[in-house]
Amino acid sequence: MIACIRGANTVENNDREEMLKATREMLEAIMADNGLKIEDIVSITFTATKDLDVVYPAVAAREIGITQASLMCVQEMYVEGSLEKCIRVSVMTEGSLCQKDAKHVYMGKAVKLRPDLKR
Repeated sequence: MIACIRGANTVENNDREEMLKATREMLEAIMADNGLKIEDIVSITFTATKDLDVVYPAVAAREIGITQASLMCVQEMYVEGSLEKCIRVSVMTEGSLCQKDAKHVYMGKAVKLRPDLKR
């Protein structure tokens, strides 16, 4: 089965270590909440708001061992008044998880993006 899991996290500063930590936390929560193993992950698309430009979020995925999946980093479309300093993710998986059972993970200030998906 194929499932796509969404998530987002925010940082306070445009800082390399802070961005990597927030991205790792988000990916680890997605994996734990959905019972995923690294080999279940087919691809991950990361977006970052225009105010985050010191590191690719994909670096955090590689640091936790996601080395075989396709990783892509792009800039989030800017919308006036939108959430700042936000890293979003779309994780495509193949395994036993079906889409209706996917647990999406929104952390930090990003919880306001999807208040209907409280963890």
